Amino acid sequence: MTIYMVKKEYQIQGLVQAKSTAKAMMKNKPVSLKYSLEIMSNIKGMRVDKAITWLNRIIRMEEFLPLRRYNKKVGHKRGEAKGFAKAGRYPIRCLKAFVELLNSVKANADYKGLDSENLLIAHMFASQGFGRRSYQPQGRISGKARSSKSTHLEVVVREAR
Repeated sequence: MTIYMVKKEYQIQGLVQAKSTAKAMMKNKPVSLKYSLEIMSNIKGMRVDKAITWLNRIIRMEEFLPLRRYNKKVGHKRGEAKGFAKAGRYPIRCLKAFVELLNSVKANADYKGLDSENLLIAHMFASQGFGRRSYQPQGRISGKARSSKSTHLEVVVREAR
C-alpha cells in the first residue's frame, strides 16, 4: 500500500488566522520549483494587482523574469538589469499558475469582505510536490523511469493600511 503525502496545512499559522487576511493554495501543480522560488522572491511584498500585471507582461514576453539564485548557464537579456539580475527566462507555465493563484486569493479576499483592490502579498511559500513516475521506452525491457515535477504553492495576502 502506497501512502501519498499531500499538503494540508499552511506554512505560516499565526498570520493565517487573522481576519484581515485571505489565503489560497495549489497542491501538486505541474510547475518547476526553482522558477516558483524566483517568482516568489520577486513579487513578495508587492500589491496583488501590480504583481498580476507584471506576470502578464512576462507571459507576453515584454519583460523577462530575473533569475538571481538559479542562473547558471542562463543567457543575459538586453536592456537594463531587473531585480539586480541580467540573466532571465520566460517560464510561461509557471507564470500562468501564479496568475491563477493570485486571482484565486483575490476572489477569496473579496468573499471574506476585504477590499480586493488594496491587497498586499504578506506570505508566499513553495515546496516540492509529489513526483509522478512515467516510463520512457529506451531499448530495455523495463524502460527508463522519469519523474515529472510538481510543486505546492501557497499565498497569504492582507489589506494594505
